[in-house]
Amino acid sequence: MTDEALQITSPVGLIAAGGAMPFAVADSLNARGIDSVLFALKGTCDPGPVERFRHHWISVGQIGRAVKLFRSEGCRDLIFIGTLVRPALSEIRLDWGTVRVISHVLAAFRGGDDHLLSGIGRIFERDGFRMVGIKDVAPDLLAPVGSLTRAAPDAKAAADIAKGREVLSALGPFDIGQAVVAIDGHVVAVEDIEGTDALLARIARLREQGRIRSASRRGVLVKLPKRGQDLRFDLPAIGPRTVEGAVKAELAGIAVLAGNTIVAEPQTMIETADGAGLFLIGLQ
Repeated sequence: MTDEALQITSPVGLIAAGGAMPFAVADSLNARGIDSVLFALKGTCDPGPVERFRHHWISVGQIGRAVKLFRSEGCRDLIFIGTLVRPALSEIRLDWGTVRVISHVLAAFRGGDDHLLSGIGRIFERDGFRMVGIKDVAPDLLAPVGSLTRAAPDAKAAADIAKGREVLSALGPFDIGQAVVAIDGHVVAVEDIEGTDALLARIARLREQGRIRSASRRGVLVKLPKRGQDLRFDLPAIGPRTVEGAVKAELAGIAVLAGNTIVAEPQTMIETADGAGLFLIGLQ
């Protein structure tokens, strides 16, 4: 789906959490003549790159302040982007706008991360805003179909990919994680609250401890959106660090869902994978 199909209105409000993706999205929008305003989350968003863009700082939980700023900047379309560590309710700085919708905020916190983001998104939509996703505003940042690297999956890797997809489909309703590692037809680790980098570090430790005895350069990181997930929120993402982690974990490659996975720093990521002989593939 393109921004023309949705008639994206300029400027787009980017609710910016951690990592490089908020700035990549802003650059993508600006390159196509669509203005953006960053609403940077304090304690999460990187303050250095923020200065390149029109921006405001907000604290997690300041729904009233956020709504006023969205309106003052003329932002009808909003997107959540970046890595956000799920805050505890006690860490949220409530303002009167949040108190007004506190029952909806509490309901949003009763599920997993996707439920939380979609719940907060519905609060903003009740105030007349529209939540959009990466697929709508910056499709150029999504993984394409097919192999991205010189290496490609062999028959054993293809079987691991199939196993990983099967397990993630079954786990989706429980909102546990978006990634698994399958080696020789067995799922050896599932992503948890620590994220993909920690998952890969765990595989590397298990190999060092002799708990995983398969040959090196075997196994696949499979990363997919959760089944039934609102694809405007919390899409899977990979980048150079993901590849570096997969190399240390001695995997053969990484498989993601094309068109539904954010790719950070694609050129660096592909060069790193090619240098290590790792495959990257976008699945249909």
